[in-house]
Amino acid sequence: MLKVVIFSGAGISAESGIQTFRDSNGLWENHDVRDVATPEAWERDPALVLKFYNERRQQILKVQPNEAHKQIRRLEKKFDVHIITQNIDDLHERAGSNQVIHLHGEIFKMCTHPDKKEIQNIQDDIHIGDLSPQGKQLRPYIVWFGESVPKMDEATLCIQDADVLIVVGTSLQVYPAAGLINYIREDCPLYVIDKNMPPLAKRKLLFPIEQSAGEGMKMVVDELIKKFPH
Repeated sequence: MLKVVIFSGAGISAESGIQTFRDSNGLWENHDVRDVATPEAWERDPALVLKFYNERRQQILKVQPNEAHKQIRRLEKKFDVHIITQNIDDLHERAGSNQVIHLHGEIFKMCTHPDKKEIQNIQDDIHIGDLSPQGKQLRPYIVWFGESVPKMDEATLCIQDADVLIVVGTSLQVYPAAGLINYIREDCPLYVIDKNMPPLAKRKLLFPIEQSAGEGMKMVVDELIKKFPH
């Protein structure tokens, strides 16, 4: 079965109403990312960090998967689809996808600091004084700026044998995640969907699609189903 890998970023979630920090000159919901998304921020003011992510969690609970997520689910009915996402929301899963690698963590999980162990699911808020079974303060299960990306190896293995790669809604500017596209085979078609096309090295099988995530995904899904009907 054809293996299709989706590499998604903030642009796909933005169409569900989730703001990204890059939309506002480095501000994320009016916060400097250095104040809410770094280990130093956690050491300096953990209450502020928890408040910020509690608000993001409640915001995400109120939105729904959009057309792009639904088109990916449609693709999964025909092909072996794997998703590598930079997003911390669960919109891919809510749309029905289950082969999802979250590079930068998951908003509906919490863990201990700094080892990111004792991972637990959460839907409500995390508070100062919420402790793991081992007595450690719990924090959002998020990869902050300055931290390693523990799922990079898994994502690299996933992308290396892709038959088709679809990049949707990412600026390809956040590393090391952006470097993943360098691991695809030379004969792997690369579709890139973005209204603001990121800079890309020239490839023989590069297909840039300057559309919204939803419109672009529908175009690519239609093409792949037509090209590979069985």
